[in-house]
Amino acid sequence: MGKMIGDMGAAMSAALVLLGDHLGLYRALADGGPATSTQLAARTGTTERYVREWLAGQAAAGYVTYDEDEHRFFLDPMQTLVFADEGGPVFLAGGFDVIAAMFRDEPKIADAFRSGDGVGWHEHNACLFRGTERFFRPGYNANLLSSWIPALDGVEAKLRQGAVVADVGCGHGASTLLMAQAFPNSRFFGFDYHAASVERARETAEAAGLGSRAVFQTAMAKTFPGDHYDLICIFDALHDMGDPVGAAAHIRACLNPDGTWMLVEPFANDDLTDNLNPVGRMFYAASTMLCTPASLSQEVGLGLGAQAGEARLRGVCQEAGFTRFRRVAQTPFNLVFEVRP
Repeated sequence: MGKMIGDMGAAMSAALVLLGDHLGLYRALADGGPATSTQLAARTGTTERYVREWLAGQAAAGYVTYDEDEHRFFLDPMQTLVFADEGGPVFLAGGFDVIAAMFRDEPKIADAFRSGDGVGWHEHNACLFRGTERFFRPGYNANLLSSWIPALDGVEAKLRQGAVVADVGCGHGASTLLMAQAFPNSRFFGFDYHAASVERARETAEAAGLGSRAVFQTAMAKTFPGDHYDLICIFDALHDMGDPVGAAAHIRACLNPDGTWMLVEPFANDDLTDNLNPVGRMFYAASTMLCTPASLSQEVGLGLGAQAGEARLRGVCQEAGFTRFRRVAQTPFNLVFEVRP
């Protein structure tokens, strides 16, 4: 019962996190400092009585801190990083949009359980696309340039000199634009089958002044255009594909002979027992509601799932004709592989 009360409270608090994020309550509390409910309501143009209840619930969850002597609420440094620092390395509030999509689309997944059909990525509520970018972007901000690319043999030097890069399954383009900004001598091409995400990526690139070096196009992973790429990346997307072997084979055909495929996937051990932990719990839930249905909606429908693990991913790459596969980095949330012809 104690565990279930904790889990139910966390699930119900997810809606309050969405409110705090969407209404700017966290940001206003971080920027303006400690506040009463009246003061925070005034900062955000909201109603005090609602804010009072929200603050109490957040304090009960440990998401904000309550100063009993001053009768004010505030975010401590760690709470600020998680809930209010969207450009930081551990911002998580944006990921709650993914949770919202899972609840909103539960009837579709229930139907798929009965029929065996898939549910395409594009068939989900739009908050999924926004939430996926905001959940994964902090990890890319923290690791992509500082550790993942440097871990690839010779790739960073190529990027600095001038390379041609494809980011397959780019979504809103967070990873593509991060690389384009860091390596001005290289050219970047982002591909995704979801047209609305591609349009969003284009808008973001233009706003950042990167439109000439980061080009986005609607295309499938098995048929995206171009060849002689020096680097091809897939960030947290291969397991969502119906035919990951076919996608990997196309990547191999599009790479230069000395090119590199950087494959980033959710962290998972090979044995189920080793994934029965908080990270596995989260990823298996996402895989049930999002990743596996996406794969089953496509041709082949291999259904790797978000907890495929290194051995299965290696097998996919070998079946596609790659001969070199090594883990070069990892975080609590990701595995990073260097794959070569």
